[in-house]
Amino acid sequence: MSIPFPGEYRLERLQKSHPRRGFDCGQGLVNDWVRTKALQHQEKRLSVTKVLIDSTDLLAGFYTLATGQIDFGDLPTELVRQLPRRALPVAVLAWLGVHRSLHGQGLGDRLLASSLRDCYDAGQTFAFVAVILDCVDDAAKSYYTRWDFSELPGNPYRLFLSASTLAAMMQSSKG
Repeated sequence: MSIPFPGEYRLERLQKSHPRRGFDCGQGLVNDWVRTKALQHQEKRLSVTKVLIDSTDLLAGFYTLATGQIDFGDLPTELVRQLPRRALPVAVLAWLGVHRSLHGQGLGDRLLASSLRDCYDAGQTFAFVAVILDCVDDAAKSYYTRWDFSELPGNPYRLFLSASTLAAMMQSSKG
């Protein structure tokens, strides 16, 4: 089940032909990623970036997903109570941005929901214990905590969403 976007938008895997240079979400690091690094990382199979394109071919937003590992000791006790004491697999929401001209229209929520749906679907084949992300600032942290992401102990800008919480989100969205 995919996340619906308004009719004038289409979600696609990043391609060389997409207009990345004009993307501006208001965050330099995020802009630099999608403009100069996202396609290279995708071609090297390090991550996958999906872009939201509007009817005028504007890159309206994007997200990048990857896989990774996190040390057992970096996760909260309640999450790892029954898990082996080693590096554990995680899904990584590496980047997410919405063009600044489109802020406030709900596209970020839809992109985040789509990224979490992609993680959930992938988790049916490749297991992971959590989705993690790093926040670029306090505003980003506030945004993600509204989606039930929590701080990792000792790292206030690295957030996680347990796989069980993600599964519950996906199950509740079916009904």
